[in-house]
Amino acid sequence: MLVDSHCHLNFPELASNLPEILANMKKNDVGYALCVSVNLPDFHQVLALAERYPHIYASVGVHPDYEDEKEPTAEELAALAQHPKVIAIGETGLDYFRLKGDLEWQRERFRNHIRAAKLCGKPLIIHTREAAADTLRIMEEEGAAAVGGVMHCFTENMEVAERAIALNFYISFSGIVTFKKATQLKEVAMKIPLDRMLVETDSPYLAPVPFRGKTNQPAFVKHIAEEIARLRNIDEQEVAAATTANFISLFKPDNVI
Repeated sequence: MLVDSHCHLNFPELASNLPEILANMKKNDVGYALCVSVNLPDFHQVLALAERYPHIYASVGVHPDYEDEKEPTAEELAALAQHPKVIAIGETGLDYFRLKGDLEWQRERFRNHIRAAKLCGKPLIIHTREAAADTLRIMEEEGAAAVGGVMHCFTENMEVAERAIALNFYISFSGIVTFKKATQLKEVAMKIPLDRMLVETDSPYLAPVPFRGKTNQPAFVKHIAEEIARLRNIDEQEVAAATTANFISLFKPDNVI
């Protein structure tokens, strides 16, 4: 069995065709999925999916790209995370690719998410793009290692991976690892310990080969696991078993077998 550790089932591309999306998960032995929050106005959609389907879980958080959102306090986020189907805080972090200028608000939002995770005792889902140094620095300053979490859709080098792992974080691979030119990322996938690895789709984005350029979905996490198994010269079932066990160990969902 596989687990998609990061997807956006409430986004229109997937929500409009949800019965087929969930059926495809079952056909491809993807037993569970974590539907990740990107803003608070739409959090009710994420939570509703988790409440309706036993094999779907939720997170709560505000993505760093959402500039005009009301800033949530640590206490507000921690309170929302008390729901039993909410198993993580995020996605949160820093993005210096899409937004420019004075991004201190982004760094402060990130700090608030880390503080919320520590208040509620749930792990973090971290997004970082062209901001690895500041991301790791803030993680260290705020004591993110106390709760741990995952570096979602990882695209950095081995040094960043090792520093994140030292802070009690897992490394999650998306469809990018299947792209031909992703040589640095393939190297990380070959080298990091299997017991610190997760797999994800980040659907509806970043569909893996052979579906690159199409709408992604949780069922396609199978192709990511296949590529990691190929790179490491191990059986796909070993990747599936390890990443599922890692998901359970990190997020502690209440009914995963």
